[in-house]
Order: sequence, then structure tokens, then C-alpha cells
Amino acid sequence: MPKSKSKTSSSTPRRARIAIAIMAAGKGTRLKSKHPKVLHEIGGKPILAHVIATAQKVVPACDIFVIIGHEAEHVRGTVAATGVNFVVQAEQRGTGHALMVAREALSGYDKVIVLSGDAPLITAETIKKLSEFHSAQKAAMTLLSADLDHPYGYGRVIRKGRGVGVRAIVEEKTASPQQKKIHEINSGFYAFARADLYEHIDRLSTANEHGEYYLTDMAGVFHRGRKKVVAIKTSDASEVLGSNTRAEMMMLDAQLRLAKCRELLEEGVTIFYPHTCVIDSDVEVGADTVIEPFVQLLGKTKVGADCRIRSYSVIVNSEIGDGVTVKPGTIMEDSRVGAGAVLGPYAHLRPGSDVGEGAHVGNFVETKKMKLGKGSKANHLSYLGDAEIGAGVNIGAGTITCNYDGVNKHKTVIEDGVFIGSDATLVAPVKIGRGAYVAAASCITEDVPAGALALGRARQSVKEGWVREKREAQKEKRR
Repeated sequence: MPKSKSKTSSSTPRRARIAIAIMAAGKGTRLKSKHPKVLHEIGGKPILAHVIATAQKVVPACDIFVIIGHEAEHVRGTVAATGVNFVVQAEQRGTGHALMVAREALSGYDKVIVLSGDAPLITAETIKKLSEFHSAQKAAMTLLSADLDHPYGYGRVIRKGRGVGVRAIVEEKTASPQQKKIHEINSGFYAFARADLYEHIDRLSTANEHGEYYLTDMAGVFHRGRKKVVAIKTSDASEVLGSNTRAEMMMLDAQLRLAKCRELLEEGVTIFYPHTCVIDSDVEVGADTVIEPFVQLLGKTKVGADCRIRSYSVIVNSEIGDGVTVKPGTIMEDSRVGAGAVLGPYAHLRPGSDVGEGAHVGNFVETKKMKLGKGSKANHLSYLGDAEIGAGVNIGAGTITCNYDGVNKHKTVIEDGVFIGSDATLVAPVKIGRGAYVAAASCITEDVPAGALALGRARQSVKEGWVREKREAQKEKRR
């Protein structure tokens, strides 16, 4: 009998489980605001949302824990859709206390990476480098440091000789004159071996000016416990900057927006005078589109290729197809525009507007919950609300859909090929059939059949000599 092959056992090393803890419990008193610091917006979304989005490039949402405290439910509600976990630090007693509160939530992980919820410029690449360096060094604690020309106000990193080892982090208030000359600062970003962290975290003391547990003190705790503490220095100090004041916040906003413009320029978009444009982080723009000065593209706006967005236009959470021209001063919110359409100048597309391919919405035309079909035109001074307008329709200047009766909104339906004369008033609910004509200055209150002409105005009457007679009568009264 042939010998049976013996089974060999191969053991694959277990992959370390990594959790990310984001510090977001603070109030941010220097902002002088009733709102949580991490919910103030830069680059078009809350500061905390930027940090979460970056963290999700490193680990799944289920491994991210946001530590919340001040206005906890407000913070939770704002970013809950990201799918992250939350740990409530009901009493804010410092950054060290935040991780004490998270002890149970972080059980089962091998490594914990700590991020600051108010430092939105941090990159996924830097977080990964911090994590990999920590693993390679087999350290208990790894901190991310940076060299600043003006380090005032930051904790200084006290190295062990010239190597990667760290002896302590010394805060500005307690630093000696010699230590204050050190330009390497602690960023507030860390990696910890979870087992070591929770074996030693209870050794933190509140013997400081604010009576709080400082996470920075863990460097000294580990050093005294003969555990390895190391630091890796970022090559870009700006990515670790926090937003403690409104001035700092606006500086970060400017950096984010300029970086967004550079990203779009590299993708083939032309942006004239980028520093005058306000383009949010989540905006998408196709190649060969031209963005003129003083344009705002906000929220999750998507602009197609070969478009031209002219100056002073503001576009919010809208989708624009290829080859669209947006003339100056156009305002658009939660709307959709098909390829080749022309908007403005000074058009106003309110939420729910849907403009078809090659259609025109001209100067001082306002739309709301309106669908305008392919090739249709509303070029001048009109209001089109709660309306469904077919293809090849002409809407004359001054046309109004009267959609509100004081209690309820009603719909106007205009089928393909209809011609609406200038200054028409369409009182909803009303339907204009295919190919029908509505005479200028008509008030339409009833449905118009296909191919019909509708007139809804008084017959013109001319009174010869009326002006002369009126003036003579006025003279008689004055005598």
C-alpha cells in the first residue's frame, strides 16, 4: 500500500489588531463658541469629519473609537453616519483620563493609535508610518513629533541621546529655559501597545495645575518603568497643527482649500486665481473644466468635464454634467444639470431643480422642485416652481407658475413642444398639452388641450381722446 502523506501544520502569524482612538471630548474654550470645537467647519465639513475620513483610510470604521464629552450627543449625531464607535467621557479630566474611560472599548486590540480630533491636516500616510515604526521598534509608546521654528506653547520632546528613544515630554509651563530652546514638539498623535498602556496608565498623576491626567506623562511613566518610548518625526509640520483659536482654524481652512485646488489642477482642471475660490474637500470636477475667480463649489458638488463655471457662482451639493456653461452670479443648491445646458447669468436653482440636456435657464430665472426637459428654454425673469416641463418648450419672459394657494403646493405640467408667451401666469394645478400655445399676458386657470391656443386676458379697449378729456376735467376742478 502506498504511504499516506502526512499533513504538515503551517502556522501563519496572527495579524495585530489595530484600533484608532480620536480625542474629541474637549470644549475649545478659546474659540468662545457654544458649539463643540470639533464640529466647527473647515474645508466644507466639521473638523472631526476630516480626521475620521483620514482614519478610515487606515482601519475600518468598526475599529475607530471617537471619545466624546462636551455636547456628546451633538457630536455623535453629526458624525454617526460614518459608522464609527463612540466612547463617552462624561467628566473631562484630561487626555489620559479619556483613554482610561476607553479601556473596555479597546480591549482585544494589540495596538492603539491616538489622533487629535481637532487636527484635520493629518494624512493617512503619516498615520501608517507612525504605526509601522511603532511595530518595528517594538515600543510601548511611539509619539509623532515635528520641528517648529516657533515651538512656543507646545510640549517639548526630551530625547535619550541622539537616537529614537524618548525620556519625557515637557510642557511649556514646566520646561526649563534650556528645554524651551528645543524645537522638536509633541504633536499629540501616538501609538501604544495596548497591553503596556493599560498596565501602566493608572500610574498617571493629577499633580498638575489643572488637576488632570495628561497622556503626555505616559512617556515619563514608561521611561521609569523601563518600557521603550520612541518618536518619529513628520517631514511636514503643518499636518499636526491643531485649531485652538479661530485664527488657527482659518489658517487650516486656507491650507485645505489650497491643497484641494492643487489636487484639481493636477487632474486637468483650470482654476484662475485659486486663492479667490472656495472649493470644499469633497467636491469633484472633471478634466478641462474652467473655474473662474470668486467661484464657490460647496458640499458634495460634482462638476463634469469641459464645463465653464464663471465668476461669483455658488454651487452647493449639486451635480453638473459635461459641457455645461454656468454664467456669472448663478446660485444652485441640491440640483442637477444635464450635459450642454446653459445657466445664468444670475439664475437661481433652488433644491429639487433638474435641468435637462442642452436646456437654458437664463438671467433672473428662479426654479424650485422643477424638471426642465431636453432643449427647453426659460431665458428671462421667470419663476418655475413645482413644475414638470417637457422637451423643446419655450418659456417666455416673466412667466410664473402659481404653485401655492396659501395652504398647499400644486403642480404645473407643461408637455413637449409647448410655447408659453411672455408674462403668462399658470395657476396650478394645471396642465398644458403637447404643442399648445399660451398667449402672452394670459392667466391660465384651466387645462389646455394639446395643439390648442389659450388666451386668458381681457379684450383690449382703446378710448380716443381720453387723456385730453381727463386733463381738462382736472383743470376745471382746480378753478
